[in-house]
Amino acid sequence: MPVNFCLEVSGDYACFTRPEMKVERVSYDVITPSAARAIFEAIFWKPAIRWQITRIDVLKPISWVSVRRNELSKVATTPTSKQIKGLDSSVLGINIEDERQQRAGLFLKDVRYRLFADLIFDDKKDPHSDYGKYAAMFERRAGKGQCFNQPYLGNREFSCAFRLVSNGSLGSEPSSIPEDRSLGWMLYDLDYSDCQNPTPKFFNATMQRGVVHVPAWNSEEVRG
Repeated sequence: MPVNFCLEVSGDYACFTRPEMKVERVSYDVITPSAARAIFEAIFWKPAIRWQITRIDVLKPISWVSVRRNELSKVATTPTSKQIKGLDSSVLGINIEDERQQRAGLFLKDVRYRLFADLIFDDKKDPHSDYGKYAAMFERRAGKGQCFNQPYLGNREFSCAFRLVSNGSLGSEPSSIPEDRSLGWMLYDLDYSDCQNPTPKFFNATMQRGVVHVPAWNSEEVRG
């Protein structure tokens, strides 16, 4: 049976980008299940497990900040073999003045969430192990603040702090915000059943008393 784990995460800024906004970055009101999953995976992931987000508690009022930033319109490429050998004299790198673009973003500020997720173990991918081993590994890593890479809140520049919340201490944890809000159609995650063409999945999210309940991946509520 899957075990439901809980993390409290917080950060100064966050941006869970709405895909329909294209160029300008505008965040959803609340962290998306895919961004929450990425935080759990940053702490612990193995091929035999996957994380299923079940619930999101919003612990601080939703507030916004508008930021205008300089960005580059292209990514620097790695040098070719000819460039390494000196046979190609084309310029390496990027001229920032030529490629600079100024873009506005609407981000969340001063965020704090309590994230709940089930650890799903596939014994076919690791027949010589068991569920308890992976659960204990995650608890040990999260309890010590260890991670494979720094968890972030939507964008990599918005890193977040995290701590493991035990089931026994949930009664003494701060309550979610007393607010109801319709969040509209929110990105759930990407469906990688076709690895060449992953497709986005959405669900109609609502927040009740600061809590967003996330449906199961195979639920009729998830559409794409």
